[in-house]
Amino acid sequence: MIKQTILVTGGAGYIGSHTVVQLINEGYDVVIADDLSNSREEVLDSIQTITGVKPLFFKADLCDKTLVNELFSKFKIDAIIHFAAKKLVGESVEQPLMYYQTNLNSLMNIIEAAMQNNVLKFVFSSSCSVYGQPDTLPVTEDTPLMPAESPYGNTKKISEDILRDVSRVNPMHVVVLRYFNPVGAHPSGLIGEYPLNPPSNLMPVITQVAAGKRDSLSVFGTDYSTPDGTCIRDYIHVVDLANAHLASLQFAAQSKGDSSYETFNVGTGTGISVLQMIKTFEKVNGVSVNHKLVDRRPGDVEKVFGSTVKANKMLNWNAELGLEEMVSSAWKWEKSLSHTKSTI
Repeated sequence: MIKQTILVTGGAGYIGSHTVVQLINEGYDVVIADDLSNSREEVLDSIQTITGVKPLFFKADLCDKTLVNELFSKFKIDAIIHFAAKKLVGESVEQPLMYYQTNLNSLMNIIEAAMQNNVLKFVFSSSCSVYGQPDTLPVTEDTPLMPAESPYGNTKKISEDILRDVSRVNPMHVVVLRYFNPVGAHPSGLIGEYPLNPPSNLMPVITQVAAGKRDSLSVFGTDYSTPDGTCIRDYIHVVDLANAHLASLQFAAQSKGDSSYETFNVGTGTGISVLQMIKTFEKVNGVSVNHKLVDRRPGDVEKVFGSTVKANKMLNWNAELGLEEMVSSAWKWEKSLSHTKSTI
């Protein structure tokens, strides 16, 4: 059987690099396209250490249509997993135009090149942020989408609309994964979340505080209508999330007819509060995380967690790693970066 080549945009990033590892382990060839604006090229060496294979790499800003066309002319692509996007909620509130320009133009350039080159299998990295603040929980794929709480969330919703409309008139098999909050790292400790810009996601801030790289963690809002007053999210181990992309590729390959479009929630279905996450991290890893309670942050949703029944059934995929594996692998990764244990 001829190996398939998968284009992974944003493949040097956090979720992308873990997905690349799983793809290589499953026998796929991989081409990574990344502008390295929030990732490092050194991750390619780490992927090679884990898998024995160094993925092909093409440095490109995907908003540059000329570079995108060059990418598709250089490599024979069989399917696409599109991660590349800006993703900071707070930054999107402050710089909405940049988010709309970057996230939407890059997507449209990739779709256009895919159609021109007859690449018909497309997996898109969406987000539970498209649900906004839902009226009922857990959210399902049929839950009405509420107004987005941030420009970042709105770019994901618009991206879904674009892909849905394109699939209606073109023979594309599109799988949209609405994932919840990825955390943790590869069990090897060789790849993990390593934002070049100051992170706003909870877990890398927790690990940086525990490692002494930051003085404290700000818990944004303690007056939400939740058991401990802090925001609730559905956290999923990044390796489980990576495996969902493999299952999505296989699903897209099996799709019958001229086109198809499916959305899937990818999470654990369990809501965990910010304070719960901090306390679990401290307990499992035996370290302290200095934190302070501050006012709410614009753009944050109070609580959201999802039903994954559809993905369980149709993708034959289940989250297998629990909260302890999430926090322990995240700390192992942070220590590998620091080379010293936290003294906090």
